[in-house]
Amino acid sequence: VVRRRLLQQYEQQPFVSCLAGFYSCRWKRYQRERTEPGKCCCSLRECMFFPLLVAAFCFSLVFLYTWGEGKNDYNSFDWYNYGNLGYWFLWSLVILIVAAVLFAYISLLLVLAMCLLAEGQRLYLHWSHKIGTFLVLGFSIACLFALSILWRDHRKTVRLSFQVTAPYLHIGAIAIMVLLAWPVAFHAIRADKKVTQMIIVGPYLAILLFLFLIPLGMYSPCIREMGTLGPKPALIGHRGAPMLAPENTEMSFLKTIEHGGDGLETDVAISYDGVPFLMHDDTLRRTTNIAEVYPNDTGKAASFFSWDALQKLNAGTWFLKNKPFVGMGSLSKADQKQAMNQSIYTLSSFLRLADSHNKLVIFDLYRPPEKHPYRNLWLRKVLDVILKEAKIKRHLVLWLHNSVRSFVQSVAPGFQHTMGRKAPIEDLLKHNIVKLNLVYTDMSSEDIRKYAAANITTNFYVVNEPWLYSLAWCSGAHSVTTNAVHLLKDLSQPLFLMTPQQYSIMWILTDMTSAFLITLIFVL
Repeated sequence: VVRRRLLQQYEQQPFVSCLAGFYSCRWKRYQRERTEPGKCCCSLRECMFFPLLVAAFCFSLVFLYTWGEGKNDYNSFDWYNYGNLGYWFLWSLVILIVAAVLFAYISLLLVLAMCLLAEGQRLYLHWSHKIGTFLVLGFSIACLFALSILWRDHRKTVRLSFQVTAPYLHIGAIAIMVLLAWPVAFHAIRADKKVTQMIIVGPYLAILLFLFLIPLGMYSPCIREMGTLGPKPALIGHRGAPMLAPENTEMSFLKTIEHGGDGLETDVAISYDGVPFLMHDDTLRRTTNIAEVYPNDTGKAASFFSWDALQKLNAGTWFLKNKPFVGMGSLSKADQKQAMNQSIYTLSSFLRLADSHNKLVIFDLYRPPEKHPYRNLWLRKVLDVILKEAKIKRHLVLWLHNSVRSFVQSVAPGFQHTMGRKAPIEDLLKHNIVKLNLVYTDMSSEDIRKYAAANITTNFYVVNEPWLYSLAWCSGAHSVTTNAVHLLKDLSQPLFLMTPQQYSIMWILTDMTSAFLITLIFVL
């Protein structure tokens, strides 16, 4: 009886007790076993499950990195869900939080396992943690699969991110290999057969060698010689400054101008009585209070409303209610009051504002739907507003719409004609194209240089994150369209900028330091 009571006392080593308690729910000494020299660290069942734990860690890490780097497009993701679900919610933020929590959980389990192995303890993962591991693995794989199907361009975003984060991911991977050296060395030395030692040490050394040499194949436009960096890309406010004010409103464009934006981007529709106005969505449901004013017409196309009807709508209260961007911050009392009094903006007012502040303008033109009285006259109405009403300086207009371009060039010479896709230089020059307006996933420093040699500049949209703006800067982009003029304007130089010599020193020091530490661990 006395012996049993002694065995049931808590281990005198509190560190090992905590490790085994959290990992296995085995808090007492008699519940645990040490690994004997030459024996496996766990039972056959545990040996079969441990790779699943490692796989859950890897997949959750990949998904967390993938989703985290996709923050640039969170608003587009939430807007997509709004179109399908009918109400606004920051699903992107919820997914990020869930991914971070699950990764932290599975990382803790893996760290506990590594520490137990280093202490020579046999592994036994509690059944509740096994269920948790399956949930993390299933969630991560399902989300990665859904991204690959529903958001294929996201893979291009991740590939672009590697161009700026790869040097730092390399350091992180080397650090993990150093931490793994202790349990690997411990069990390799305790193995009683050479074959077993090779099975343990061989894959570890192969991965380590691969990581040591992988910088030879890395490329980043932000690793460049001093003095070769081009000018900072100009900033064009995407629908104004939609993180600071309701999109496509006067307040939004004024905020862009206030924060030093170089241009303004918007979307143009035509009212039923022929007034060009600013609206991105097909309907008025998301960005106005139409549900209160015209509750029976929430699904009606915006272009089928007269201008008098559109003027009765509020275009700002939704912004304060929904907070459409992650990390927007709070508005001042004055800004809140101003936002609540915003109305739908006309193209004419927009152009006059841009002209008075000497700002570039670029806009998407939406042809009215069928049975609309101006379906075949919409371009003429837009040109009349530009040339006769607003009378904006023509060199400020970046004309993007591609149909009847030759007609526009004849009646409105002086516009900067812009193409929305890549094309052979000969074709661009033939049509007097001076700028390309490309989605940021098409970013290529080689293509940018090629077009620049023909005096064709490039603008990329929508670039919100500092790392992506830094990549555009290093790649030689002339301008970017962004929701975050107020954030990007403060960048004095690209993030992750370094010379090849600085990177070589960082790479060599990392490899040499890690090699020394790993050798020391194996020797001791």
